[in-house]
Amino acid sequence: MPQKQKKIHSSVDLSFYKEQEIMERILSAFDSGLVLLDPELNVVWANEMIWKMFPGQDLYGKKCYVIAENRTSPCDDCQSIEAFRDGKIHDREFQNKLSKRWHHVIAFPIIDEQGRVVNVLESTTDIDDRKQTEISLKEALKKIKALKKRLEEENIYLKSTLRDALHFSDIIGSSSALKYVLTRIEQVSETDSSVLILGETGVGKELVARAIHDNSPRSKQSFISLNCAALQPALIESELFGHERGAFTGAQQRRKGRFELADGGTLFLDEIGELPQEIQVKLLRVLQEGKYERVGGSRTLESDARIIVATNRNLDREVVEGNFRSDLFYRLNVFPITVPPLRKRVEDIPLLVDHFVQLFNKKLSKHVEAISKPDMEKLQRYCWPGNVRELQNIIERAMIISQGTKLSLQDIPSLLTPHADNSRQSSQQGDKKLLSLEEVERHHIQCALEETGWQISGLQGAARILKMNPSTLRSRIKKLGIRRP
Repeated sequence: MPQKQKKIHSSVDLSFYKEQEIMERILSAFDSGLVLLDPELNVVWANEMIWKMFPGQDLYGKKCYVIAENRTSPCDDCQSIEAFRDGKIHDREFQNKLSKRWHHVIAFPIIDEQGRVVNVLESTTDIDDRKQTEISLKEALKKIKALKKRLEEENIYLKSTLRDALHFSDIIGSSSALKYVLTRIEQVSETDSSVLILGETGVGKELVARAIHDNSPRSKQSFISLNCAALQPALIESELFGHERGAFTGAQQRRKGRFELADGGTLFLDEIGELPQEIQVKLLRVLQEGKYERVGGSRTLESDARIIVATNRNLDREVVEGNFRSDLFYRLNVFPITVPPLRKRVEDIPLLVDHFVQLFNKKLSKHVEAISKPDMEKLQRYCWPGNVRELQNIIERAMIISQGTKLSLQDIPSLLTPHADNSRQSSQQGDKKLLSLEEVERHHIQCALEETGWQISGLQGAARILKMNPSTLRSRIKKLGIRRP
């Protein structure tokens, strides 16, 4: 071999070199395909690998881009053109449009004695396996980042709602009324059907919704809830569908809505009867098509969230009165479940009391073990307008003031007055304290309001049950200080 490497230029035929045979053997042994191009991008030489890549073709004298991709013109980012232009080495990775395989191409400029680029030696290596692995890794990382972001958002959401969560994780009771509810839960859990949960305030409608989710195929996905009555109408749309940055004053960054957070899981909408009409239309679209847009956004998003809704209103009446869309009602009312009020399952009260006592023993570091029979009977006679939630609050208050191992209700205010229907039975059982007429009236009106979902007027209103003028009933409610829980 000569001591000084000779420069090769386009006017020189490789056959003139006595090392030609050795060079071609060496170059053909490479795993990469090698071609020598002239300034017009015509192939003037190719090694064995290139012939294998493009079998059955006469390569010499053809344009490289015609051979590689059957193009009519070079690529915009052609590395060989750049090498001819500036005399530097250029490379790129690209996916061949014909074979769909990825290649790494390096263009080496060949310079003559006058410093002109007379040829380019182009090296082509198949990197499809490596590239597909890279693409798969990038997709996996992208999914991991998206999942991490979603978990962070869900964590923020869960922290913000933790203080409002129920303190028990199972439905307590053995009454026939409750067993019917459990049967309905079991029937619908395995499906993706919409569920409408009906019942008074405090009966545990969200607990029923969680039970449906926990026993469904979606149990490992998110359970996201929203109380439609707890937000201003202007904010409900943003909470449901999310918003883009700058969509309204105070929207400093993009935020996902509950539908996006609940994708693949369950979305529970409490107090659905409070939903404004304009939002009802958009909710109906999501139920029908699974599509929505963020507030201030134009991109259509999709959500595969199962919908469970709840209300203490009579939606049939709301539809008749024009407050609730009939098409949305029929869409939601696929599988209704009515949760009975606590006064209609009084046999469950001892079990609930025991559950809450154990709960607050741990929370308050107490050691309460028993409750007197008269106190339990007092709890069972009360009409419980606030239902299970009110019972939980009463037990917590009693636990705070109780000393020793016995739960005491003696210092609880006169909340636990008997149901008006049971007042005669109460006196017959020997209660020493008789109720005042005002107390009886207050609780009788309160229970009538609970029976009608706090509707005063109308055919199914409390005024009709009590045989009073609605305006008179409103005055009595105000005077007696009756407030909806």
